[in-house]
Amino acid sequence: MRARGCAAKLGPADLREALKSLPRRPRDRRVLVDASTLDDAGVFAFGRGTALVQTVDFFTPIVDDPYDYGQVAAANALSDVYAMGGTPMTSLALLCFPDALLTSGILREVLLGGLDKMREAGVACSADTPCATPSSSSATPSPASCAAGACSPTPAARPGDRLVLTKHLGTGILSTALKQGKLAPALTRAAHAPDGDAQSGRRRASRSSSGVRAATDVTGFSLLGHSSQMADASGVTFRLAPSTRWLLPRVHEFAASGVVPGGLGRNRDFYGTKVDEGATERALRDALYDPQTSGGLLLSVPARRERGLLAALARRRVTARPAR
Repeated sequence: MRARGCAAKLGPADLREALKSLPRRPRDRRVLVDASTLDDAGVFAFGRGTALVQTVDFFTPIVDDPYDYGQVAAANALSDVYAMGGTPMTSLALLCFPDALLTSGILREVLLGGLDKMREAGVACSADTPCATPSSSSATPSPASCAAGACSPTPAARPGDRLVLTKHLGTGILSTALKQGKLAPALTRAAHAPDGDAQSGRRRASRSSSGVRAATDVTGFSLLGHSSQMADASGVTFRLAPSTRWLLPRVHEFAASGVVPGGLGRNRDFYGTKVDEGATERALRDALYDPQTSGGLLLSVPARRERGLLAALARRRVTARPAR
């Protein structure tokens, strides 16, 4: 299986426009998070301080190895649950596969990668549902993971909280460089590879015992896009102190030379009016608008709990850093 390096075609403005055309229905107070906030997961309260988190993720290949590909797909869905402060409990796997690439060996490895990642997170896997699609020169494999978890409705970020970022940025830029033949596949694989103990570290970070008040996963709408949504939902303003140390190797170099995905521009167009970019230089600023695949979490934690959270994440080999 060959990864082609891709960026999401659907930008936040496109999604917002599509959602506006849907008929308005009476608001159900049990729905705590819905499509109106462009979140990656829905949250439904069902009583006694407990809520259900539901998410599904589809995306095209970003790594060559089928097993790694399945793991990344599963990790991406798990991250949505963690971002809502939830503990994943069950999952379903769906897989659309073009006929030209459909072999039992590749299919098995993709599904096994997802299954192992879900089991690593302590999730009960309910079913795997492969679906063959008609052959086409443009058709690509598209695994999806549906995950459901439980959480306690979480409070919002508060003034004085510290922000912590749990993963390097730049996967969209590196995928674009690979597609243009400017990057060795090994570096892209390293950027997207499942991160072992980091997944369990993010699971711990999502729990109330860590002191985290609010969180978002940094995915297709970029760090600045997702942090903007998180700040809006909390009624606060976030202040970030970006550095090239937040970026994966060569990301700053490619951004400076204009090697960026189309989704980056769409993110900047949509969220730029909400961001005061200050004196941030262009290449670093562009990287902050880069759409991520299976990105990390942005966590809001009380200042007194920041050091303990960073230490706990470091013990689990999570490359977390203060984002202020």
